[in-house]
Amino acid sequence: IDADGQNDPADIPRLLEVMEEGEYDIVSGWRQDRKEPFITRRFPSVVANRIISRTTGVRLHDYGCSLKAYRAEVVKNVHLYGELHRFIPALAGRMGVRVAEVPVNDRPRAYGKSKYGLSRTIRVLLDLFTVTYLLSFSSRPMQLFGLIGLGLGGLGGLVGLYLVGAKIAHGILEGAEGFRAYRIGTSPWLMLSVLLIVLGVQFIMMGLLGEVITRTYHEAQNKPIYAIREIIEPEEGE
Repeated sequence: IDADGQNDPADIPRLLEVMEEGEYDIVSGWRQDRKEPFITRRFPSVVANRIISRTTGVRLHDYGCSLKAYRAEVVKNVHLYGELHRFIPALAGRMGVRVAEVPVNDRPRAYGKSKYGLSRTIRVLLDLFTVTYLLSFSSRPMQLFGLIGLGLGGLGGLVGLYLVGAKIAHGILEGAEGFRAYRIGTSPWLMLSVLLIVLGVQFIMMGLLGEVITRTYHEAQNKPIYAIREIIEPEEGE
C-alpha cells in the first residue's frame, strides 16, 4: 500500500475476500477515477500497462497500483532488486500463480509529491526488457544467444557464398581474365562476412557461458528449476 494516502485501506478486506473465494495467489488493485493528470500520468500508464501485459502474458490494467494482496509463499519465492517490485505479478507468473484484479478507490494525494511521469514510464519500459529476459531466457540463455549467433553466422556465411558465386560467375562469363580480375580480398563484403561470422561465434560462446553460470547459480543456491505448488501423498492403503 502506498504511503501517500492515495490507496484506501477500506479496500483491503475486499482484496482478501476475493483471494480466499477464488483461491487466487495475487490480487491486484485497479484504480478507478484516477486523480492524476491525463497527459503526464494516466496516458503513459495505459500504454505501459498494455505493453507489460502483452509482453509478460500476465494481463493487468494497473501494474502501477501498489495496493496488492499476496500469499506469503509467493512473495518468498520472488527475488527482487532495483525497481522490479511493480513486476511481481509478472515474475510470479512463471510459477503458475493465479492472479486477479479488483477495482479500488483512488484518493487525492495526502502526503509528498509524485515522482512518476514520462521519464519514469521510460525507465519502467527499460526494466521490462530485464523482466522479459528473466521470464523467457534466464534458465536457458543458449536459446537466446545461440539463436542470435546462428543467425549472424548464417548471414555471414551467405555473404561469403555470394562472393564465391560472384567470382565463379565472372569466370564463366568473362573467362580466366574475368575470374582473376574479380578480387574477393579487396571487397568490403568480405569484411562484412568475416565480421558477421565472428560475431555469431561470440554470441554462441556467450550462450555457453550463460548456461554454465546458470547451472552454477542453481547448484550453489540449491535453487529448484520449477516451483511446486502442492505435494499430494497417497493415503495409507492406497
